[in-house]
Amino acid sequence: MTGSITDVAGVAVGNMTRDRTGVTVVLLPEGTTASCEVRGGAPASRETALLEPTKLVEHADAIVLTGGSAFGLATADGVMTFLAMRGRGFRSTAGPVPIVPTAAIFDLVASEGAHPTADDGAAAAAAAVAGAALETGRVGAGTGATVGKWRGAAHGVPGGLGAASVRVGDATIGALAVVNAVGDVVADDGSILAGSTAPPGTGPYPDPPLGPGESTTLVVVATDARCSKVGCQLLAQSAHDGLARAVRPVATRFDGDIAFAAATGVVEAHFDRLRLGVVDAVAAAVRSSVA
Repeated sequence: MTGSITDVAGVAVGNMTRDRTGVTVVLLPEGTTASCEVRGGAPASRETALLEPTKLVEHADAIVLTGGSAFGLATADGVMTFLAMRGRGFRSTAGPVPIVPTAAIFDLVASEGAHPTADDGAAAAAAAVAGAALETGRVGAGTGATVGKWRGAAHGVPGGLGAASVRVGDATIGALAVVNAVGDVVADDGSILAGSTAPPGTGPYPDPPLGPGESTTLVVVATDARCSKVGCQLLAQSAHDGLARAVRPVATRFDGDIAFAAATGVVEAHFDRLRLGVVDAVAAAVRSSVA
């Protein structure tokens, strides 16, 4: 499976890579409905509560995936300023307030403490607007990512940024994944594509234990199908099924796994078939991150 989240019309992605870390910005067309599902035990995030179906705001302007752990959440400030200057955002009496949900991976060891800044977020957004070709692998938010740490962090291998897309009837589904998982990345047959290099006989979760919150897989799913906010949350739940297919173990208490789902609402689609397509797209995006 090939393709990218940018196969969904109107969706653009920009990366900024610096000091062994980085940020990836997904810009969404105006009026895009969005929600999310948080399952990992140690998320670093911003504006995810706003995406719950019971909350007032239905639309998102951009989704930011970043390195730097909680420090990296500041990248959203730059993206918000960038979008506000272009008149994007929730309409308020004081002007537009861009809705920019953000999630971070822990890569502070790989980056030796460096983390992306608000300026880096703005630069990634500008790259998306400029139509930069989407690079995958060790770029953007995936720069400092590692996987296969469940049998000891010292035995991990590089992770990265991956993308894929599928068609379901007239609808397109695209997925983007930043894979910094505790677990291994596996193929459909269970074979390891990228995983722990620990010697045979090494058990899981050795002492000393893994640091809490020092891993995470982040996913953005976008589709041109018409979905409500509740529907987007269900798509985000299906995205986690895709993670479970491609990462083992997944959503541990050391991970901060989050899946975002966004629908631009251009075409009609069979919703349950759409959810199956999301699973396939996410699993393929995760695997492409280590290809």
